[in-house]
Amino acid sequence: MSHARIGPLNPYAAQPERRPDGYTTLRVPQASGTPDEHRGLSARRYPLRVWLNPEHGRSLLRLGYELCWATTWMDDANRWIAPVLGLPELPFVDFGDALFQYRPDGVHWKTGPLVDYANGHPFAWVDDEQSDLDQAYVTAHHHGPGLLHHVNPRIGLREDDFRTLADFARSLNTPQATS
Repeated sequence: MSHARIGPLNPYAAQPERRPDGYTTLRVPQASGTPDEHRGLSARRYPLRVWLNPEHGRSLLRLGYELCWATTWMDDANRWIAPVLGLPELPFVDFGDALFQYRPDGVHWKTGPLVDYANGHPFAWVDDEQSDLDQAYVTAHHHGPGLLHHVNPRIGLREDDFRTLADFARSLNTPQATS
């Protein structure tokens, strides 16, 4: 079974005054371990606004992937995000010391820990920050199929994204032709 690392469920870059259709607003108190707190910005005086689409949980579960969180929220995603989406408690990638660490090679700080977490198993990484450098790193260091799927942070996950994930999962179940 393939694994999916999910990240951009919150279209945080959408216009602040225009919540996308189908989304609900979640207000997360600052003291809960939000991503801003991980960045050392715990002096915020107001809750973090998060937009989530409750339908995304069902759509992710229907894909048949083994889901895990690949987010700076880490385990806090189970407390705040999973209930809104109707997801069970999921494992998460513990980014540890890699969290927000600059890499001089231009590879995203999540990439190495995600490849380690996948441990050679097929995986899909859905995020809004991957680049060609990340794909090259995965190709060189991961000994199995890997899909790096970019999601626009202004609009979040769409039907096309779920189709891409479903197609990748189906491709893993298709016998490969030999020559």
